[in-house]
Amino acid sequence: MLNQIKGLHHVTSMASDARRNNEFFTKKLGLRRVKKTVNFDAPDVYHLYYADEFGTPGSVMTYFPFPDIGKGRHGVGEVGTTVFSVPEGTLGYWEKRFADEGVGNVARTESFGEKRLTFTGPDGDGFALVEDKTDSRAPWVKGGVPGDEAIRGFHSVALRLKDGGATEELLKFMGYEEVDKSGNTRRLAIKNGNGADVVDIESLPGAGFANLGAGSVHHVAFAVEDRARQLEVRKALVDTGYGVTPVIDRDYFWAIYFRTPGGVLFEVSTNEPGFDRDEDTAHLGEALKLPTQHQHLRPYLEQHLQKLED
Repeated sequence: MLNQIKGLHHVTSMASDARRNNEFFTKKLGLRRVKKTVNFDAPDVYHLYYADEFGTPGSVMTYFPFPDIGKGRHGVGEVGTTVFSVPEGTLGYWEKRFADEGVGNVARTESFGEKRLTFTGPDGDGFALVEDKTDSRAPWVKGGVPGDEAIRGFHSVALRLKDGGATEELLKFMGYEEVDKSGNTRRLAIKNGNGADVVDIESLPGAGFANLGAGSVHHVAFAVEDRARQLEVRKALVDTGYGVTPVIDRDYFWAIYFRTPGGVLFEVSTNEPGFDRDEDTAHLGEALKLPTQHQHLRPYLEQHLQKLED
């Protein structure tokens, strides 16, 4: 069993409109945009990052907003719900805020003894807020949400799978332990993690497969401290039979990718070097930052990319 993984690093999803996506996360959810850059493989498409003040691993929601992309079809083989942590007793605040902001499909639920508020994003993305009285992470407090109610970071992701057994074994190999179960959902958690410690696996053998599009999670990334630990994880996964990519430089972290037995794309990302490698912390996410190989496209991209409201 591995011990290098410290919880979630980031979740990356697809969107159909950059301006609407930016407005949802920075205005409605009150997160900080910590990076405005472009997709490495499609530089005419933004890659937007939303997080806490510093872009701390375990708080980072990222998006590829492909203009006019078709809507995703939800099903098995995907991350069904991305869950954020908020302080105990704050769901009433968020319920009112969502009503005022026109956020869709808001509902109070309870899962594993935790009070939750489920809602959807602009493209039908599945989200929830969970009250967690033990979460001591510092929030971003300049996004219009008071610090006592603000999002702390991720709480968990929920995977929807035909058969969760093989993915559960993979997560246990990655250092997770089963801590609870409820109906057809098993909860796994990592000890002494970064606060974003939980993965839920929902087994739905009769459901249809998901189809990637706007509102879909593209991949979920797990955090390791540095490149040395990442290489240890990569070797262990390869030795176990997984097809893992070489290490890829993503400017703000190094990444490896592999497909899970349930069909979900996993990434293992380093906490280094961080989002302040090319911007002062006070100005994260303000300027358009381009990977070195795309710098020559700056004049075109500054005219072509949709303008965002700041």
